[in-house]
Amino acid sequence: MGENNAAEQPNTPKRVKVRAAVVPLAGFAAVLAGGLIAFLNRDYVGWFAYAPLSSTPFSANGAALITQGTQIGVAIAVVGLLLLAFWAGHRIGRRSPR
Repeated sequence: MGENNAAEQPNTPKRVKVRAAVVPLAGFAAVLAGGLIAFLNRDYVGWFAYAPLSSTPFSANGAALITQGTQIGVAIAVVGLLLLAFWAGHRIGRRSPR
C-alpha cells in the first residue's frame, strides 16, 4: 500500500511492453510465413494405373507428394505455433495467484 492507503500501480516501462509484444508477433509471423512457404511449394503429381482384368483405366486426380519445401514450411509453422503456445502459457502462469 502506498500513501493514503492507495494501492500502488506497478510502473512498467515501455520497453517491457514492446518486448512482450515481440514474442507473439514473431510467432504469428512464423506461422504465416510457414503456411505461405508450404502452400507455394506444394507439388501435385498425377499418376495413371491400368487394371488389366477390368479393362478400365484408373486415374487418381489430386494425389500429392510432400516436397522438401512443403516440409520446411510446415516445420516453420510448427515452430511458430510452439512459440505462441509458450508465450500463452507464460502469460497465464504470470497472472495466476501463488
